[in-house]
Amino acid sequence: MYRSSFLNRSFNLDRLTQYATKIMSKPIALTQSLLEQAIHELTARDADLARVYAALGAPPMWERAPGFPTLVHMILEQQVSLASARAAFDRLRALVEPLTPQGFLELDDETLRGVGFSRQKTGYGRHLAQAILGGEFALDELHGHHDDEARRQLMQLKGIGAWTADVYLLMVLRRPDVWPIGDRALVVAAREVKRLPADPTPAEMTALGETWRPWRAVAARLLWHHYLNTPRVR
Repeated sequence: MYRSSFLNRSFNLDRLTQYATKIMSKPIALTQSLLEQAIHELTARDADLARVYAALGAPPMWERAPGFPTLVHMILEQQVSLASARAAFDRLRALVEPLTPQGFLELDDETLRGVGFSRQKTGYGRHLAQAILGGEFALDELHGHHDDEARRQLMQLKGIGAWTADVYLLMVLRRPDVWPIGDRALVVAAREVKRLPADPTPAEMTALGETWRPWRAVAARLLWHHYLNTPRVR
């Protein structure tokens, strides 16, 4: 009887362990409750982030919808202001709604130029649309991949670099430990919040991010929150 009871407990423990391993192996998406937990942990161990939180409260999630339109919008955001990218994207949506890969490919280069696409970004958008339609890039399956693999698949596309891939992971897939060191606003905010004498280099940004694992994407949100709410001389 004792042996049977022990075996049953052992079997249940094995099943529980297998289930926990399966759950832990899945990519984690940031939720509002996880955001609050992460803020609590970060501000408990970093006085500078605690100061930002005390002054401004919790940052927004800044969540974006998954899919082709968002990735096109992010291509437009490369190396221009967010306002000009938003205006170009709104003009595009006025022409094609819903915005699909097929609908994008039906627009000629002159139309896209009038919307606000450079020749280079037109090429990036066309390559993305063709890769999706041709089955070379499964955008809808990215949510099932861990960070490194999702980033790798994005960055094998023409025109999708580290910044675009990281922002997609952070805002769309809501991964909690993504750290987009190439984001200009993040660099400026890190300098201001950490009271550094100069903008941190990529290596310094990487080292700084290590202190905030496994919540680097939440630290990024706190820094962006500071950046957007801090007047500065242009």
